[in-house]
Amino acid sequence: MKILIAASEVVGFAKTGGLADVAGALPLALEDLGHEVVIVMPKYKCVQEAKIRMFKSGQSSAYALIGKNIRVYFIENNAFFNRPGLYGDKTKDYADNLERFSFYCRKSLDLLKEIDFKADIIHAHDWQASLISVYLKNIYKQDPFYSRMRTVLTIHNLGYQGLFAQDEFEKLGLDRELFNPQGLEFYGRINLLKGGIVYADIVNTVSPTYAKEILGEELGFGLEGVLNEKKDKLFGVLNGLDYSIWDPDTDKFISRNFSLKNIADKSVNKEELQKICKLPVKNDIPVLGMVSRLAEHKGFDIFAQGLDEICSMDIQLVILGTGDPQYHRLLEKAAAKYPKVLSVALGFDDPLAHKIYAGSDIFLMPSRYEPCGLGQLIALRYATIPLVFKTGGLADTITANNGFVFTDYSKKALVATIKKAVAAFSVRRKWAGLMQKAILCNFSWEVSAKKYSQLYEKARES
Repeated sequence: MKILIAASEVVGFAKTGGLADVAGALPLALEDLGHEVVIVMPKYKCVQEAKIRMFKSGQSSAYALIGKNIRVYFIENNAFFNRPGLYGDKTKDYADNLERFSFYCRKSLDLLKEIDFKADIIHAHDWQASLISVYLKNIYKQDPFYSRMRTVLTIHNLGYQGLFAQDEFEKLGLDRELFNPQGLEFYGRINLLKGGIVYADIVNTVSPTYAKEILGEELGFGLEGVLNEKKDKLFGVLNGLDYSIWDPDTDKFISRNFSLKNIADKSVNKEELQKICKLPVKNDIPVLGMVSRLAEHKGFDIFAQGLDEICSMDIQLVILGTGDPQYHRLLEKAAAKYPKVLSVALGFDDPLAHKIYAGSDIFLMPSRYEPCGLGQLIALRYATIPLVFKTGGLADTITANNGFVFTDYSKKALVATIKKAVAAFSVRRKWAGLMQKAILCNFSWEVSAKKYSQLYEKARES
C-alpha cells in the first residue's frame, strides 16, 4: 500500500511533543510491514539549520531519507516557516497560523502529483494537517489523479483544534458555503480539526479508551456531537513505544544497563539517581518518579493537595518538568521544606529523564485525562511500576497486573493508592515479580502499525 504521512512535526527534524514521536516511528514500522511510505512536513528554520543531508526531486522538492527508503519531503516557504518556533513564540501562537498550515496542506497534495506518488492512503495528524481531507474532497475532487485516495485523520489531543476567526475563511480558498454547522463552522469560528473529522474517511485517536471518552461532553471539547455522528468510523489505536530509544539494556544515559536477565542491576541506577538528586542513598524505601508537564490536567491539582501527606510517608520523590508557574512555586517551596524527601528539577533534561525512569521504583501519572501517554510505557520497560488514574491510554495499558490504578479523581484516592504501592514495595519477593511483569510488557510500534494497516483497509473500502 502507498501511504503519505502528513504531520506538522517529525522527530529527528522538528519536535514539540508526542506527535513528532508518532510521525517518526510509525512510518518505520509501516515500512517493515511492506508498505511504501512518504512523509511530508513544513521546512522550518530548525530543519534548515540542522544541515540535514537533502536530495532533490524535480524542480523544487527536497527530501531527506529515514529508515530503509522513506522519503521525508519538506514544504518550503520562508515567509511562513523560517521562524524560531513551529506554531508560535513563547507568549502566543503565530497570528497567521491559518495561512501557514492551509498552505502546507494544499502544497502537500500538490506534491503528490509532482513526485507522481498516487497514495492509497493519506494519513493526516491533528489540526495542522486536517485541511488535507477538506481540500481532497472539494478542490481536488475532479482531478482523476486523486480520485482513489482515502484519508485517515489521527487526533492526538482533542483539546487542540485550530480555531480561527470566521473573517479569515476566504484565506482557505474554499467555497464559503462550507462555513456552516455541518462543515468548518464552530460557534461562529473556523475549526480546522472539525473540518478534518467531517471529511476524513476514517478518524482515530491514540488509545481505544480515549476514542470512547471524547464522545462525551467532559472530554469532547464541543466536538462530541460531530464525533458521535462519525462514531461508526471512529477508532482508537494505542501509540507504540520506540524501544530503540527506550531500552534499559542499551540506554547510554543510565549508570548500569539492565534487562530481565539482570534486573537486580536496576538498583545501581536508583543509587545514582539518589546521589544526583542529593537524597539519602537508601535502597529499602521506594523512590517515586515523575516526568511531566506541570499542569492541572496532568493531575497536579490533586497531587498538590496531597503533597504534604505524600512527603510524610517513608518515600523519596523526584520530579522533572516545567509548566504552570503556580506549581513551580509550590514544588520549590515543598523541596525546601522536605530536602531529604523531595527533589525538583524545573525544565527539560533528557538525560535526567532517562535516569528517573531507570532509577525510580514507582512512576506517578495521576493525569485527569491522557489520550495515550508514553510515560507509563517507558516506565514499564524500565521495570518501574506505574501508578495512574484510570483514563485514556492509561486505562488501556495499566492494570493491577502491572501497576496501581485509582478510579476516583481525588486527593484522597491518589494518596491512598500511593500508600498501597508503598506497602507493596515492602514485600520484596512480590515486588520483584511485579517488576518482571512490567519489563515483559510489549507496546512496540509493530503492534500499532498492524492495527493502522487494518484502518487503512477500512478507509479504502469506504
